[in-house]
Amino acid sequence: MSVKILSAAVVGLEAKLVEVEADIARGLPRLPIVGLPDMAVQEARDRVRSGISNSGVDFPPGVVTVNLAPANLKKEGSHYDLPIAVAILLAGGIVSESNLVDSVFMGELSLDGSVRPVNGVLSVALLVKQKKFRSIYVPRSNAAEAALVSSIKVFPVDNLAQLIDHLNGIHYLKFCSGRSLPRVEMFSDQNDFSLIKGQEQSKRAMEIAAAGGHNLLMTGPPGSGKTMLAKAMPSILPAMSLDESLEVTKIYSIAGLLSPEVPLLRQRPFRSPHHTTSSVALVGGGSFPKPGEISLAHRGVLFLDEFSEFSRHVLESLRQPLEDGVITVSRAAGSIQYPARFILIASQNPCPCGFLNDPRRSCTCSPTQIIKYQKRISGPLLDRIDLHLSVPRQDYSKVSGSGKMETSATVRQRVKKARLIQMRRFSGRGIYVNAEMSAVCLENFCQAEPRALELIKQAVNQLYLSGRAYHRLLKVSRTIADLGDSEKITAEHVAEALQYRAQ
Repeated sequence: MSVKILSAAVVGLEAKLVEVEADIARGLPRLPIVGLPDMAVQEARDRVRSGISNSGVDFPPGVVTVNLAPANLKKEGSHYDLPIAVAILLAGGIVSESNLVDSVFMGELSLDGSVRPVNGVLSVALLVKQKKFRSIYVPRSNAAEAALVSSIKVFPVDNLAQLIDHLNGIHYLKFCSGRSLPRVEMFSDQNDFSLIKGQEQSKRAMEIAAAGGHNLLMTGPPGSGKTMLAKAMPSILPAMSLDESLEVTKIYSIAGLLSPEVPLLRQRPFRSPHHTTSSVALVGGGSFPKPGEISLAHRGVLFLDEFSEFSRHVLESLRQPLEDGVITVSRAAGSIQYPARFILIASQNPCPCGFLNDPRRSCTCSPTQIIKYQKRISGPLLDRIDLHLSVPRQDYSKVSGSGKMETSATVRQRVKKARLIQMRRFSGRGIYVNAEMSAVCLENFCQAEPRALELIKQAVNQLYLSGRAYHRLLKVSRTIADLGDSEKITAEHVAEALQYRAQ
């Protein structure tokens, strides 16, 4: 007689239900696993056999066949160890079936029967709630993560022997109820705006980028403060909502970057990959697809320092996610989609030596070198960046000044107010910030005064702006108007937005 228990497979960011079936028949001892398993699942045979034997019970004799259904879904990873072991114990009559109704199992087994943590627990816990199942059994290190989901029972498991006693009613495991955590604002003061001397225009551009979710490119000589400005960006972004926190936490859980001590990520991500990063590491993918840097920066900041030093094909892979907010990784077995709604902050030098147009130091690059260096960034990619900013070198009087600078907390309040305006404006549309507006939203929400329309017309004709650049100009103008608490876009808002267009 075959038996069945439930587990799950994580595909992209979502979990899909997997039925783990076990059947025991007469014959020489074997443990075949079928159902399109990968090598890690195949190796579960040895881990499960040793784990059961070292948990105080005998492994059932004969041919034990395990099937993972549906068979057309690729099964990857080691989290099937625990459900396979439980299915075998149930088929062998070692545990009772009464405690397995509407329960999902996941966890990796050690040879001594202890249960190790796995990735993707939050996605599976959300599936358990969606299917209205009763409980989920996970490694103890993953219990706090699963408990983020309300209305389910989470059973932390230390070892297989403990689980056997629980299923047989000898010693019950203590469960923790899933719960929705309150929103907690957490900010770091290590990179506060008050520590940046001067650069008032740069700070204003950062505030606009934070308020509307716009992309920003900073160009300036070495040491002008570009990196410091970029690192201060998270300090002026408003706290994530609970839905955003769960969304980001799910990505980090699947990527295996979630710490057991911090089950819920509350601070907005700040990712800063090196310029030698490959395209797969940046956008995601691989033999076993995982989220890349752009997805790990979801709802946060992706900082690309030395922008021009990145490989050309790596930068070109940013074009689709910058436009759509998602990245689609296609492989022969199928396609996986990861979210990628991030603020791109990029910085670069104006030339190889870094001192082009510097009033104090002479540039040593030839015209050919300068042109070649600046051509590393394609026009279509630059067209997707809303704000282009020149960051000049600051003189001694500004760098050493002791005057009181505006703090990040003060700027953050203005950004938060502007974002609340946008949330009310886009309520029910699945849009958070102005940068995500569609063409329909532009028609409905970017109403401009006659003088502003005339200025936009002149800019499009004289600067030869593309349709995309025109739309992005409207979005930036809308954000500046929101920061000024203005319902309509005025000529002053458009004029400021035009200052940040690439010349």
